[in-house]
Amino acid sequence: MATAEIRNKIFSTPETNYLNCTKGWKSWAFTLDHKRIGVMYLVGVSIALFLAGIFALVLRSHLVKFDSGMLSYDNYNKMFTLHGAVMVFSFIIPSIPAALGNFVLPMMLGAKDVAFPRMNLASFYLWIAGTSCLLMAILFGGGLDTGWTFYTPYSIETETGVIYATFGAFILGFSSIFTGLNFLVTVNTMRSPGQTWFKLPLFLWSLYATSIIQVLATPVLGITLLMLIAEKTMHIGIFDPRYGGDPVLFQHFFWFYSHPAVYIMILPAMGVISELISVYSQKRIFGYSFIAFSSVAIALLGFLVWGHHMFTSGQSPIVTLIFSAITFTVAIPSAVKVFNWLATLFKGSILLNTPMLFALSFIFLFGIGGLTGLFLGALSTDIHLHDTYFVVAHFHFVMVGGTLTALLGGLFHWWPKMFGRMYNDALGRISCALVFIGFNVTFFPQFVMGARGMPRRYASYDPEFQIFHQISTFGAFVLGIGILMAYVVLVYAAFKGPRCGSNPFRAASMEWQSSSPPDFHNFIHQPTMNDPYDFDSQVYDEELDTFIPREFADPDKLPARPEPVHH
Repeated sequence: MATAEIRNKIFSTPETNYLNCTKGWKSWAFTLDHKRIGVMYLVGVSIALFLAGIFALVLRSHLVKFDSGMLSYDNYNKMFTLHGAVMVFSFIIPSIPAALGNFVLPMMLGAKDVAFPRMNLASFYLWIAGTSCLLMAILFGGGLDTGWTFYTPYSIETETGVIYATFGAFILGFSSIFTGLNFLVTVNTMRSPGQTWFKLPLFLWSLYATSIIQVLATPVLGITLLMLIAEKTMHIGIFDPRYGGDPVLFQHFFWFYSHPAVYIMILPAMGVISELISVYSQKRIFGYSFIAFSSVAIALLGFLVWGHHMFTSGQSPIVTLIFSAITFTVAIPSAVKVFNWLATLFKGSILLNTPMLFALSFIFLFGIGGLTGLFLGALSTDIHLHDTYFVVAHFHFVMVGGTLTALLGGLFHWWPKMFGRMYNDALGRISCALVFIGFNVTFFPQFVMGARGMPRRYASYDPEFQIFHQISTFGAFVLGIGILMAYVVLVYAAFKGPRCGSNPFRAASMEWQSSSPPDFHNFIHQPTMNDPYDFDSQVYDEELDTFIPREFADPDKLPARPEPVHH
């Protein structure tokens, strides 16, 4: 077949694709196509995000005045607990791996699907079941007021829906394990011929490291939650001091999972940022192997630092000192990533479009989150800052400022591939500005409040903190508007946006060699294996209005490959 025919088959939009190849709700409900499962996951986690966001806005509205009577103290406790539980377990942990990862991971490998398609679909329905159980605590359990950490002994004593919520989190853990196991096997066994480990996009390295944590750490959470349910129903004496149990033991078990879970949340975000920074500076990623191995280092070190959440729990001073020292070592691989991203930007051909602005926002917000974490890792300052609004601000800068901005950046980056249509970039940039400004206005004042001693999770406070809460509430509504606007821009583009070529951003990784939207089997022809960061391998095709690999280009119109620059 002539090169021109192959080029047109691969890079022009086919009449049928994964969105319209089969129709009817059953074709989606029982699909084994990783792309459709990724889209369904995206819809689900987005609903969880909006639900948890509404809880947050209600909380912030209550806190506008120090003597606000908007919520009773009991309802306030239930509201912040559900905000945290839904946001962490149903949105942040599954969002990037299950939605973006499901969609692009096989395509980045040049594969037709994940290794276990049925397990992939089962993981989605487990997510639905787990989230439903979590929300049943509201409908049938009288709410949930323990905080998202379910700390004992209060979670054993309260009459609210602890069993519904913990069982929901247990089911969500199985969903996470299924996704992680699927990704591990897929990356190990389904890479294209010639695609060695060091030709993988860095997004796949981050998903691989995340999957290791999901498979190894999540069972600990599942066992812990089952023990909590058993303690609450049968009074065995594991965590309940009335029967000889130790409440602090629950904290050890919980944080042994939950601190690695922090990296389940942030590692995939870091992988997305590596792709965005490289593509939109049109420059080979700086220090590829260092970024790749730093993902694995973060995954492994994450298992060794759970005790820094328990500096005030009465644990041994020697153990506390060791946990503090190891905590600081985790900053090293994270710093490696940030410095390598900045080095990639240096002298790059930077395009400040919507995905790139979200990537730059991530670097700023994650940098603040990481630096403020040093104060919580140091023994002398953590004693004062523990359980204050400083912790709330730090956690949100890392998790929400990191994961959410990376998710939105990744959506704007891969949206043309997912739906074959381009969004309004000007409106996308405005939404990014609103998210960035709103986020900082929301959480910067909380650092000040925490440093001045304002405890978290309090429904009332001293009048001196009112101005900070008012600023924070204003920022929260700006942030909410920014997120809503980003979703409106994307959803409108999916249905009404102008059609685009298969590779509008001149990316070099293999998923951009498929049509947009992709074929049901991802690729009509076997994609060409190439360096995912060799942007000179892509040339613009005027006939197709998109970037294509050099070997598919018309030889008579082929520009010369630039000479390498030696420093």
